[in-house]
Amino acid sequence: MPLSTSEQVNATAEALLGGFQAAFGKHPGYRPAHSKGTLVTGTFTPTTEAAKLSKAQHFNSPTSITVRFSNSTGIPVIPDTDPNASPRGLGLRFNLGGRQHTDIITHSTPFFPVKTGEDFLGFLGALGANAAYKGESPTPLETFLGAHPETLAFIQAPKPTAESFVGLSYFGVNAFKLIAADGTVTTVRYQIHPTVGTKELSAEELGTKSPNFLFEELPERLAPGPVELKLVVQIAEEGDPTNDATVHWPESRGVVELGTLKLEAIEPEPKNAEDQKYIIYDPIPRVDGVEPSDDPLLDVRASLYLISGRERRAAPELQINL
Repeated sequence: MPLSTSEQVNATAEALLGGFQAAFGKHPGYRPAHSKGTLVTGTFTPTTEAAKLSKAQHFNSPTSITVRFSNSTGIPVIPDTDPNASPRGLGLRFNLGGRQHTDIITHSTPFFPVKTGEDFLGFLGALGANAAYKGESPTPLETFLGAHPETLAFIQAPKPTAESFVGLSYFGVNAFKLIAADGTVTTVRYQIHPTVGTKELSAEELGTKSPNFLFEELPERLAPGPVELKLVVQIAEEGDPTNDATVHWPESRGVVELGTLKLEAIEPEPKNAEDQKYIIYDPIPRVDGVEPSDDPLLDVRASLYLISGRERRAAPELQINL
């Protein structure tokens, strides 16, 4: 009997978890991707334009937020100076009261390597096969990239590292629907942009930095007072694809500022480590006023995060040494 859609999604998510663990090793208690991170608390204040676009609670009143900055890969101790630590991640949680929340997940490049969970499995498989391949060209990875130019574009895309996590722009590659009070639907992609000027580092400059320089810099940055980031949306027009995260919408599309993220403090240890282990950021909004699009990655990502999150929560107590 063929699998149902939900069963297929969960099977793909399980396979992806195995693929990430095969690529980066098993690290109980840590995320399979973007393992190395830290939590910052603060407040989101929406603009009047946000309230026009969505009836969601967090777009109509100030809301407590929990932000997680992270490095790429599933290696919990990857140096901040390692090129594979980019793109950086920013997970944004709006705390709506009680156990209610809604999340936005972004990373520091507008590119994404694949359009489906099955393609991601193929990519991870090619990476794994490439490591053991001793033959002539084309390698397994070259063969995969030849058939998937969108993945090659992601690999070749710039992935800058700035002097600070708060000096980068972050992009949500999936599309969502904002639902206004009168029922008007606006299809968007999220972006988060800095308000402070920081220098983009060259490879040579990165080589002079501490392995944990971004995690060391962030508390110093926040010590004098809060730092702000701007949450905006790019608005789709008719014909813009909403089911393919690898396709960019034209730069000419309208951009609307939704509000300000005021980052106030690093969450102290041991609560920081405990909450990172516990929090499962959810790609599906699950809040009145915001709905998922038809992007097939959303359900797969949500299932993967839930499965890996449950595994993470069941792991022994973490020992984090940044």
